[in-house]
Amino acid sequence: MGLIVMVAGLAVFVGTHLVTTQRGLRAALIARHGLSVYKLGYSILSAIGLALIVYGFARYRATGWINVWYPPTGMRHLALALMLPATIIFVSAYLRGYIWRFMKHPMLVAIKIWALAHLLANGDLGSIILFGSILAWAVFDRITLKSRDDPGGPPIPFGGVRNDVLAVIVGLVVYAALIFAFHPAVIGVSVIGV
Repeated sequence: MGLIVMVAGLAVFVGTHLVTTQRGLRAALIARHGLSVYKLGYSILSAIGLALIVYGFARYRATGWINVWYPPTGMRHLALALMLPATIIFVSAYLRGYIWRFMKHPMLVAIKIWALAHLLANGDLGSIILFGSILAWAVFDRITLKSRDDPGGPPIPFGGVRNDVLAVIVGLVVYAALIFAFHPAVIGVSVIGV
């Protein structure tokens, strides 16, 4: 049951995000309902999808775990190592410096690294579906960005090296919080000492 709920959540969440890649459909929805209603609907559907994913995955982990393969211990260490640059790159999407300029689309890069790291470390069916779906969406989104000609959201000022230093510092704090607080408390899995 949990797996079905998670898949339904992924369909809603990824489906909502795929609308962004379809510029004609997105423009038609905005023209019909207005930008504010579009953004509100997008946010509500994304939140519903995310809630279903979290609830479904938690239920699946508690009651319906299905192993597909057994990753070697080294994969967990690799995943832990990959998450460090992923958090820094993710933060650089909001603290625009040379990291952001080099990555071009740092949020998507960070999401791809995050999903790949979790695919390497988890061999169960639910994880493969969850992280594989997110990885596939991020790859597809990045490919479609090449053909989009609209400017996107509001401009974020470029801060140069100062923002890179801040992105590294904030990224390290986020990384530590994910490892020592979020993962054990919310996910229920310690990533240190495994």
